[in-house]
Amino acid sequence: MCGIAGELRFDRRPADLAAVERITHHLAPRGPDAHGFHSQGPIALGHRRLKIMDLAEASGQPMIDSDLGLSMVFNGAIYNYPELRAELEALGYRFFSGGDTEVLLKGYHAWGEKLLPKLNGMFAFAVWERDKQNLFIARDRLGVKPLYLSRTGERLRFASSLPALLQGGDIAKTLDAVALNHYLNFHAVVPAPRTILAGVEKLPPATWMRVDADGKVEQHTWWTLQFGPQGEEVNFGFEEWRDRTLQTMREAVEIRQRAAVDVGVLLSGGVDSSMLVGLLREAGVDNLLTFSIGFQDAGGERGDEFQYSDLIAQHFGTRHHQLRIGEHEILEQLPQAFRAMSEPMVSHDCIAFYLLSREVAKHCKVVQSGQGADELFAGYHWYPQVDGAKDAFAAYRAAFFDREHDEYAACMQPAWLTGDMAGDFVREHFAMPGADAAVDKALRLDSTVMLVDDPVKRVDNMTMAWGLEARTPFLDYRVAELSARIPAQFKLPEGGKYVLKEAARKVIPSEVIDRPKGYFPVPGLKHLEGATLGWVRDLLLDPSQDRGLFNPTMLDQLLTNPQGQLTRLRGSKLWQLAALNLWLSEQGL
Repeated sequence: MCGIAGELRFDRRPADLAAVERITHHLAPRGPDAHGFHSQGPIALGHRRLKIMDLAEASGQPMIDSDLGLSMVFNGAIYNYPELRAELEALGYRFFSGGDTEVLLKGYHAWGEKLLPKLNGMFAFAVWERDKQNLFIARDRLGVKPLYLSRTGERLRFASSLPALLQGGDIAKTLDAVALNHYLNFHAVVPAPRTILAGVEKLPPATWMRVDADGKVEQHTWWTLQFGPQGEEVNFGFEEWRDRTLQTMREAVEIRQRAAVDVGVLLSGGVDSSMLVGLLREAGVDNLLTFSIGFQDAGGERGDEFQYSDLIAQHFGTRHHQLRIGEHEILEQLPQAFRAMSEPMVSHDCIAFYLLSREVAKHCKVVQSGQGADELFAGYHWYPQVDGAKDAFAAYRAAFFDREHDEYAACMQPAWLTGDMAGDFVREHFAMPGADAAVDKALRLDSTVMLVDDPVKRVDNMTMAWGLEARTPFLDYRVAELSARIPAQFKLPEGGKYVLKEAARKVIPSEVIDRPKGYFPVPGLKHLEGATLGWVRDLLLDPSQDRGLFNPTMLDQLLTNPQGQLTRLRGSKLWQLAALNLWLSEQGL
């Protein structure tokens, strides 16, 4: 787990190492243990290291193998690297280090882009091929590890975060009107390759790109999620799907315990995180650390779920840490949390994960988290609404979108108005082949787009702000592929995630499974009142915060009734606007 950066020049000039150094040093929280640089002709690479897999200096980066003519920077963790190393040694390769980085380097030499399907892990990496003068960059299947790009006619730059990339200079800082449309309508999800800035893009998940020293680009999607049972699975009954789910989750949790001495779990008290605790204890992990967070009640809504997290902690005998946050600390820490975001996000979970990660990092370097279960196993309330709908797109939009197009148009000043870009994107995604059932179309969109650019990005940004490695077993590609093959009739009953809940019932207490669905609640950011409301008002009405984005009439309407203006997902529309301003301010934009 690290931060990576680099530049490739197309104009026959040496790479700007000073720019790469500035970018890399901005990534220091992602890799507080060491740093390194490599520059040769048109290429410069930078790296910040968080030591997890191999503590020895031999695994430092950039990693250079002069005999193979390759140099590399890598962010992530390859869980099956021992098996891949054995396979490479059988081919005659010899190793000078004990970690996963060198396995990637030699694996790329042996197999090129065909290495990618062999990998089980989370990754974004770049390999410079000295003799071919090619740069190869790639990102994992579900986009757990980020990679941002800036391209001009003279050079390509990349980095693990958007704010870091800005430190290199020479980037247009104009907002992207289409991305703004997505942000305000599609619950702050801006699908790759766009970002909120017109001058920065992100490499899509499950994608590799090869760029030569003349700027010629080749790009390919190397993995897709196929829905529906295959072969003999067509005849599977519920018990067979349940047992396969449990076994696949066992394998996903166990493989993520490699090179992790002190083990933590972000324990919300829901089914997903509780199942991870149960499977870790089942796998023989002792001295297990668990962490839960709660917030001040507001608007009649409870701000914690400690009764369930305490139940799991006591049942499995974990070393439990309970963190309660007051309103004053939310306001105090929000700017820092937004500074850590690669892109603006509206989910209240962001501040929860930021503050929880701060606490967890005091006790361990690796933590497991339950992200992905809802998107893969149909845990959200809109899936039954979409299932069987005559117009799947319309049903999804009615349940998920923050605004209708007319309201979006009334919210923005004319210069920033676009067509129904978010609606067009979702409609086109639903029309793609590979998912026939209406609910599968929604699950595919959520698991390959929404999940990547909201929950997954949130966890990466907030944990890495404190040098903490988050491992997400539900995002093991084997779990994702299995879940896509399970028919919806086994996912949707009993409030969703039925097959997963019944698998979990073999591992954790039923009281946690049969409870109402929960989440990391921060009521104070939904029911805006008191000091929080005053702070939000300042963010939107202070002349220094006016970027000519929002229609003043709409701001007046929202501020007149701040508690009554909620999105379909029960988020504050007012907070969504303020969050954008806050992120732009914290990034100096």
